Amino acid sequence: MTTDDEIFEALSIKLPMTSTAALRGRQSVRATFKLSGRAIEALSVAAMQLGIKQKSLFDHLMEDFDSLRHIAHQYDSKQFTRLSRVQKTYVLSRRTLYSLEEAARSFEAPRDALVEYSIQRLLPLIAQEREKHEKRKIVAARFNAYLQKGVKLLQDARRDLGDEDPVVQQLNSAMTQCAHTHNGLLELIERGKCLEEF
Repeated sequence: MTTDDEIFEALSIKLPMTSTAALRGRQSVRATFKLSGRAIEALSVAAMQLGIKQKSLFDHLMEDFDSLRHIAHQYDSKQFTRLSRVQKTYVLSRRTLYSLEEAARSFEAPRDALVEYSIQRLLPLIAQEREKHEKRKIVAARFNAYLQKGVKLLQDARRDLGDEDPVVQQLNSAMTQCAHTHNGLLELIERGKCLEEF
């Protein structure tokens, strides 16, 4: 009789072993930066609108070494120092923090500047989402009108055929699903309100 360990051994695939350094790179750490209110808000709005954790978004932006190099060569230090900034602490992966510090050292650029300008890369995405949000509001309003007509149809069918009629039951099921969909649309619109205020 074979044991679970023997079956597990037979099923295992020979792969290179992962390193403890790679696993430690995934650990979360806290890092504080001095950023403009606009950058802080942009990161928050983008994360909320896209349904992505700020940590994941931050990691994605800061691990793009080519963009960090480009920022380091393009940013204007005089303009950056005139920017009104506040301290903000973020949770990010150890690997991201290492990558950011390495880029700051290699390109001789302030770490805060690399973060500030990396976050600015989100602005076109936020602008696109704002446009979509306005279109979503129009679609939601049109769907609400559709739902109201369906509710009126259901009421008329109940009056003419009675609650037990199969047509009424089918319409009732359809209108229940439409109401559920409408509520989902309203939740999406509510989530997008942060775009209107940005």
